[in-house]
Amino acid sequence: MTEQQSPWVGDQVYDSNAEKEGVVTDVKNGTTYVLRPVRSPWGQHWTAPSADVLEVTVPRQERVAREKD
Repeated sequence: MTEQQSPWVGDQVYDSNAEKEGVVTDVKNGTTYVLRPVRSPWGQHWTAPSADVLEVTVPRQERVAREKD
């Protein structure tokens, strides 16, 4: 059984509340997640109230490796 990875800064996630993917840019008080659009670092940010609504789709390490290629 695979344990659900808790999202953290740099991870790409699916936000089930917003029904879209984003990249975690900040975690406030360990519970509120600030996200930005995947393709646009200058796009509008939004928040997710907890990790419960987020699913990691691409971990930070994988995103960084893809960007280097």
